[in-house]
Amino acid sequence: MNDLEDRLKAIVRADPGLMQVMTTVRNLGLNDWRVFSGAVYQCVWNAVTGRDAGYGIRDYDVGYFDLDTSWGAEDAVIRKVAEAFEPPLRDMVEVRNQARVHLWFEGKFGEPYEALTGTDEAPGRFVAPAFAVGVRLEDDGEISVAAPFGLEDVFDMVLRPNPDRPKARGWDRAVENARARWPEIRVIDA
Repeated sequence: MNDLEDRLKAIVRADPGLMQVMTTVRNLGLNDWRVFSGAVYQCVWNAVTGRDAGYGIRDYDVGYFDLDTSWGAEDAVIRKVAEAFEPPLRDMVEVRNQARVHLWFEGKFGEPYEALTGTDEAPGRFVAPAFAVGVRLEDDGEISVAAPFGLEDVFDMVLRPNPDRPKARGWDRAVENARARWPEIRVIDA
């Protein structure tokens, strides 16, 4: 384990909203699940900039992996997760079967998306390395981390395009959204 991963785990543990989401989702028994993207990197940015926990966090993205790629199966999980939360978290937790993403991604975002074989592959496809962080509260209470590009960009508040994919069509919008809440970010638009 490295220092940045230890720092991330401490920051996550200090965020009551994120811990509540992870505890609740863990207790639902979803397969191969993670909370990732905004709820994680924004949690770090809040800690780095001295903002309150939860500042600017609009949703909690939860990915899980189920080989049943039918809409009905995913919808049942979405409903199960929603029932486990009270407002406002009920409306903030967005759960998606990562085994289904390739079925709808191109239609929604205009970019091809190869099928995944597990949830931990998903962050490697995110728009920026800083966004590519996932956490899970394990049964033993430990927090595991998936960060295919490492954690340096997250802690340095650097946004750069994902080097393993073409620049996302929504790149400029993602930068604008982040900069509006965290003007301290540094953008490397290469």
